[in-house]
Amino acid sequence: MEKIKLLGPFRQLLTLDKLPVKGALQDSQLEIIEDAGMLVKGDFILEINTYTNLLLTAEKESYLIEELVGDYVAMPGFIDPHTHICWAGNRAEEYALKLSGKSYIEIAKAGGGIWNTVTSTRNNFKNELTKKTVERAEKMLNQGITTIEVKSGYGLSVEEELKILEAIKQADKRTVSDLIPTCLAAHTMPKDFKGNSKEYLDLLIKELLPQVYEKGLANRVDIFIEKSAFNPSEALDFLLKAQSMGFEITVHADQFTTGGSKTAIEADAVSADHLEASGEKEIKALAESAVISVALPGSSLGLGAPFTPARKLLDAGACLAIGSDWNPGSAPMGDLLTQAAILGIYERLSTAEVFAGITFRAALALNLKDRGVLKEGYLADVVAFKTDNYTNILYNQGQLKPNAVWKNGVSVKSLN
Repeated sequence: MEKIKLLGPFRQLLTLDKLPVKGALQDSQLEIIEDAGMLVKGDFILEINTYTNLLLTAEKESYLIEELVGDYVAMPGFIDPHTHICWAGNRAEEYALKLSGKSYIEIAKAGGGIWNTVTSTRNNFKNELTKKTVERAEKMLNQGITTIEVKSGYGLSVEEELKILEAIKQADKRTVSDLIPTCLAAHTMPKDFKGNSKEYLDLLIKELLPQVYEKGLANRVDIFIEKSAFNPSEALDFLLKAQSMGFEITVHADQFTTGGSKTAIEADAVSADHLEASGEKEIKALAESAVISVALPGSSLGLGAPFTPARKLLDAGACLAIGSDWNPGSAPMGDLLTQAAILGIYERLSTAEVFAGITFRAALALNLKDRGVLKEGYLADVVAFKTDNYTNILYNQGQLKPNAVWKNGVSVKSLN
């Protein structure tokens, strides 16, 4: 029989519960429980109440007690809905070129960009990629990120994409965090493919995706819609075919030019990610749709590009999630909380909007309904900061890190 345990006391516990899925949020809407405790049974939250009340029950029933000493603020474990953490190689020289004024597109045309990483990743064995992915996932877990989406896309052939997705699957077994795989074989046109972009996408539909589905390597498919990758028309055809095979779909959309978000809406995608180039028309359409908008401030910081128009999206009524886009080229930082805090101040997002973007709204961008809030029946994924007030978390712009992390109710980062 699973032993029930008590976590706490927490000076403040932010449940992120009872908040609307779409639109702007005010901090006054946050549900904050003072002197809070949490009962956990197995992977899930059994009850949240005041610590004083729960302690009486715990002592009477001989529950395990994980007692915190000092002031702590607890909230749901963070969820990163967009990363590329399965890669090999280094692109620091390209970053130096960006600092000297070269654009992302210019670097890609000169042989750098995604293809640089593809070459390095192809030259790594599966076990090497697994090791690298685990190391990055563990770093993120230490930052409070308990669920991590991980894309393929640095293989760009049937064999190499399968290798990457298998490496991600193995990494998921070796890390405490939940890794959510996404097949991004349609990242860009491979330079060594003998054919056009339509023929490449047809190859993915006919030869790659059936194997991905049968082997259970991913249930999500992504495509990069951009002038340097795939156009909206061929992308829509690809996405609808993938969807008919049973895959959920998401889209790299409106990063440098528009068109991708429109395709995401037409294909009934779960999310449209990037959106830095989205204008008033795209914002209105996204807000009126069920597609979740995912801002990726790490990419803006890595490229020196404008941020996703997060304020306008929220005010229009969209659902906004926030991801790190951690990758070796355009988003090398890989620190979700720091990026979210910076996006917050530049886009004038409330604390509630930022926290929602990296918890329950991020969970919805991955179509996960069992996490992102702290309430009975949800996964006991919890982060705790050693501070007496939740406002200190974003005030420190990512420099205040969680002192404690629980994944599925199990402590994975000790208090200090």
